[in-house]
Amino acid sequence: MERKPAALIVPASLGESVILGRLDTGPAALRRLVGGDVESISRGDWHVYLNARGMILNMQPNIRAAQLAHDAGLDIADAARGTAVFLGNAGPAAESDVPAYLSRRARELFGTPLAA
Repeated sequence: MERKPAALIVPASLGESVILGRLDTGPAALRRLVGGDVESISRGDWHVYLNARGMILNMQPNIRAAQLAHDAGLDIADAARGTAVFLGNAGPAAESDVPAYLSRRARELFGTPLAA
């Protein structure tokens, strides 16, 4: 059985909890999470999946995902629309656990333990 990587799932709605958990990272599962076509933006040892048409569809801005990415060295403020899924990079087309420093920073920024 293939091990599922730990991901940080950041909903756009401030009323929804940020989740740290293991998930299927297949294309269909990611499409369900982000609500449509998927785009990936990478930075060093991590990347974030977003809805590729979030701006066109006028999806809710994801200020938590934008802030987390900004603190980790990437400006995605315009692209961060709808749910964002943060994962680690394990090479071309391979996923790994979200880096511990990102999940730790999410806890610090959002002031709450991450839901599992």
